[in-house]
Amino acid sequence: MRDRFPLLVVGSLLLTAVLGAWLVRGAARGGFADTLSTWRAQPDGARGLFLLVQESGLPTVRRTADLNILSEPGTLVLLAVEVEGAHEDDPDQTALAADRGSDLEDEEVPRHGFNRLHVPELSDDETEKLLEHVRSGHSLVLVPWGSKENPLLDALGVSLIKADTSLPMRTLVPPLSSPYTLGVERVEARVQAYLELSAEGGAIPVLEDEPLGMTVAAVVPYGTGKVLVVGAPELAMNQALARADNARFWLSALEALGPGPYTFDEHHHGFTNERSVVDFARRYGLHFAVAQLLLGLCLWALALQRFGRPRPPPESQRVGTTDALFAMSRLYREGHHHAFAAGLLSRGLLQELAQHSGLPAHAPAQAVTESLTAHGRADLARGLREVVHKAANVTSESELLHLATRAAALRQHLPSSGPRPTAPPAQTPEEP
Repeated sequence: MRDRFPLLVVGSLLLTAVLGAWLVRGAARGGFADTLSTWRAQPDGARGLFLLVQESGLPTVRRTADLNILSEPGTLVLLAVEVEGAHEDDPDQTALAADRGSDLEDEEVPRHGFNRLHVPELSDDETEKLLEHVRSGHSLVLVPWGSKENPLLDALGVSLIKADTSLPMRTLVPPLSSPYTLGVERVEARVQAYLELSAEGGAIPVLEDEPLGMTVAAVVPYGTGKVLVVGAPELAMNQALARADNARFWLSALEALGPGPYTFDEHHHGFTNERSVVDFARRYGLHFAVAQLLLGLCLWALALQRFGRPRPPPESQRVGTTDALFAMSRLYREGHHHAFAAGLLSRGLLQELAQHSGLPAHAPAQAVTESLTAHGRADLARGLREVVHKAANVTSESELLHLATRAAALRQHLPSSGPRPTAPPAQTPEEP
């Protein structure tokens, strides 16, 4: 059987490559999260907005549960959340506003990795619960993606007009003074959709495109609550917070909407409070779970293998050891090495008793006997002195056999839980 060391080298390299890939993935600070998720630190994430609100002293919370049960106070923030039942009332107008050949891809929220497979939409039941929550006096921040209408916007009386995608970055200004734009002179962001507000809803325009005079953000009253609708999703992205008064706009608008906590929805960005294996496979991709299972099976298979030269069969090893002992004993007898064998016996007993008495194995005989006497084992101390004295005067095989018998008797008086001897060669001449 050949040496399996090359397999160990290949396995180590493979494991290093996998761990390195995971390390690079983890170093991409929030790159796994969805667009406009407060966990995403990339330019199109909203981590900067979350930290801005948090560091400004406003209470912030991330929500990982659905919206079927809403009982907490505060303001809910929905960033680029897709709504079930979204539709396009005027597809021709949307097609004219989009760049030729873009295939209207900016009407769908960009997903990263396997997020497109498991990010849920805002269901009809959640929409009803959310509207009821706002109607009862709570506030909501809604930043839709694209220009599609949906049941949530329909209930608020707001329709979206797609902005011309060929236009450069827009300068947005407050049309009138209000608490929502306190300290804001201008805001810079790319606009995806302009808002068309119902004349009977009593909506308050907050930001408008300065050259075009079209509304980009507005506060819409609904029941006893209110909703801030923003048609420029880029305004909440990390890359836009440093422009003009963008950061000041968010702080003023959130403070004017009402007291916190300001709850950023992460459930509809793919983050849930479940921690089951099935949820892990659905969230990060089934292939990762399968890869982990295969890796575990490979490690288990390698654990069953032995590296190095093959071991001899147990019977052959036992017979070989016995033959070696007989050959060694014959050498001692024929060469008259009685004194040397006696020295091995006494040294092995001395090391064993030294460990039993708490001393190092190389301690002298005098120190070991004193320690044994101090520990109440005067019998072992006397026996050790006797063996050491006789070992220095052994001249025949019978004397050596008597010395070995005496050393074996002393070992039998040791507790069964005591330390095992570290010098087994002392038993060599006893075998024959």
